[in-house]
Amino acid sequence: MNDQQAIVVPQISSFPGHEGRARLIVRWLVQQNIIEAQMTTCGRTFKKMAYAIAPGARRVVEHPELLPFAQPVNGLEIVTRRCIFTPQKGFKEEAGCPECRQEIGEALFDSLENWMPGYTDNFICPECRHEDDINGFLYLQPCGFSNLGFIFNNWADAVFKQAFIDEFAERLGYAVRVVRVDL
Repeated sequence: MNDQQAIVVPQISSFPGHEGRARLIVRWLVQQNIIEAQMTTCGRTFKKMAYAIAPGARRVVEHPELLPFAQPVNGLEIVTRRCIFTPQKGFKEEAGCPECRQEIGEALFDSLENWMPGYTDNFICPECRHEDDINGFLYLQPCGFSNLGFIFNNWADAVFKQAFIDEFAERLGYAVRVVRVDL
């Protein structure tokens, strides 16, 4: 089994009150017994501190037998700084405008130099001048751009159930994308 991640990303660049909302999501996941309440060294980054997988995780995935219970890296890590969430292997950097339907990937991904430091949340289509949050454009592969992200280490193969993703989005108050990262 190769290491992978399932990253849940709200589709908004600057999530208002992102740290407080992250704490609310953690409380909900703990109450549902999806993650453990205390952080341990089951993460990949952030000094390896993460919220370990809990038995209730089996209820929120399509293939519970593929959950990483026996793996040392199995926890939820939360990103609360502006970050680009894309697949690492084979990401095509292709994007389209939802208005004119033209391919604008090269210009959009070049614009991340302005997005990353927070100079702007938006992108303007070079073809038709349509402007929207960068997450509002069309991507061939799931990706996300936000100051909030939930990284479930080694959970991607188990595949989240749609009902869980829908409830996650409802609790965040924004649509989400699940980005699969193979490491």
